[in-house]
Amino acid sequence: RRKLRADVAAAFPHLSSEQLTEFIPNKEELNVIKIYSHKGEAVTVYMNSKNPILFEIDKALYPTVYTLWVYPDLLPAFSTWPPVLQKLAGGADLMLPGVVVPSSGFPQVERGTLCAVTLLGNRAPVAVGVATMSTAEMLAAGMKGKGFAVLHTYMDHLWEYGDKSSPPTLAPLVTDSAEKESDEDEEEMEGKDPVISFSTDPLQHVDVGDLSLKEQDGCAVLVGKEELDENSAGEAAEGANTGVQQEAEDSRTPQEQMDALFNQCFFHALKCKVKKSDLPLLTSTFLRSHMFSCCFFLQQLDIKKSSYKKFSKFLQCMQQQKILQVKELNKGVESIVEVDWKHPEIKAFAVPEGFSSASAAQDSKSEDREQVYRAPEIIPLYGVSAKMIPLFQESGHKKGSILSSSEVRNIIINYVKTNELVDETNKNFVKVNAILCDCLLDKSEQDEISHLKWDDLLSRCLERLQPLHQVTFFGQEPIVRKGNIEPIDITIAQRSSNKKVTIVKNLELYGLDPQYVANVLQQKVQASASITPVPGTKDRVQVQIQGNQIQHLAKMLLEEYQLPRKYIQGLEKAPKLGRKK
Repeated sequence: RRKLRADVAAAFPHLSSEQLTEFIPNKEELNVIKIYSHKGEAVTVYMNSKNPILFEIDKALYPTVYTLWVYPDLLPAFSTWPPVLQKLAGGADLMLPGVVVPSSGFPQVERGTLCAVTLLGNRAPVAVGVATMSTAEMLAAGMKGKGFAVLHTYMDHLWEYGDKSSPPTLAPLVTDSAEKESDEDEEEMEGKDPVISFSTDPLQHVDVGDLSLKEQDGCAVLVGKEELDENSAGEAAEGANTGVQQEAEDSRTPQEQMDALFNQCFFHALKCKVKKSDLPLLTSTFLRSHMFSCCFFLQQLDIKKSSYKKFSKFLQCMQQQKILQVKELNKGVESIVEVDWKHPEIKAFAVPEGFSSASAAQDSKSEDREQVYRAPEIIPLYGVSAKMIPLFQESGHKKGSILSSSEVRNIIINYVKTNELVDETNKNFVKVNAILCDCLLDKSEQDEISHLKWDDLLSRCLERLQPLHQVTFFGQEPIVRKGNIEPIDITIAQRSSNKKVTIVKNLELYGLDPQYVANVLQQKVQASASITPVPGTKDRVQVQIQGNQIQHLAKMLLEEYQLPRKYIQGLEKAPKLGRKK
């Protein structure tokens, strides 16, 4: 801890001694973890109060966005336009055309200087990057080319190790009246669709076609422009050009533009995304899962910038036109219960250019596609923990290495044979040497146990490794998650008047859409079914259906969806059929 504090003081000399003590506290728990980027780079992460505060690559320390939200002036900062953030979070470096030139001028930095990236109007940093040229070189280059190699951003995998909070709103340090006017202009522009150009000044032109995009599988990902696939570059440039052209021809107020965007995405979603079997559909799900995906490149729906101000008022307006019907099926939760797909407005709507007709045709047939469910392949995996390193380092594995059970078994067998630990008198037993003793025995057992059976040896080894699991959905890349997979949890709850309801959780972990399962169950058992949030969580939902419906669920999950019984918990609570007298 003392060495870390000295390293932080050397890396960030502007921190006062009080700030340094606050940054690296004496008594609070400080954890160190090591993760690997998709390129195989080792990244050491320092955690404090459940948030990553620093990360280290090649012995160089970098602050995380969580730290910069507490100390926003720790690094020289450069601003960019808000729409650029999603590209940075996707793995892109920050190009100079995307950097906003303030009236007070840029901070003076040299090539290789660590810098923060902020969004216009908010001093809270959203990214950390290294300047690829000095301030003078940026201006001399006419603000063209790559400005910053981005190491870490808000919403990347490193940020997900923390509490996943959003950036605070910190007022910019306004130095003169010109910058105040610039801020006022920005506020007026916020209501408009996010587009490429916000100014006629060539230095303030965001050329998204220059952004090098690459999916980010870990932190500390540096993406060069040469890695950009030519096809995706063409698509990005085409979308950007469309946005510029639309902006040039659009003379509507920002509010009118947002109203038009909401109408366009609303009818697009109803025509191509929503099916009759989806109903009843939560209004929040309709907005988040269907309407958002109908936006053009770099456009963003923001109901507060429209004339409606609330999404419920927008839907009320659509209901008055008899396009759909909204009801409050659960207290405080509204759902779309009926849609008139023969309404002239829906029939007359044409899918905008830029959205492929093929995808629209696929969406119209998605009901058939959703009914064909394939159970995911689930494989238990094991990570080498710090305590088990001595046992696995001979086979070339280190902390964090991920292994299957068969690989663990082979490694243990080879270790025992290499070190000649098989008992000569009884080959069913293995002699416990110092490493096996430290790794597999509890303190109370170390003086008592000198031999272990093969099965006991292997089971103890698996118990002391970090549990992981790999889920592979049909047609998708495998996903590795920490811990053991949670089973689908079926419980029976008692409601007023002695009524029972069946509650089903964790369907999403197995690639099942809770809304779809609720709709199918509702039709099969002719009972009311709904989707409700899982208590104590933010983004998890559960299916709730009237009565004890475990028998129907068992048939659906085991026979129709072919899920293994071991991944379903609560089937024993099915109602028992009484004997006829």
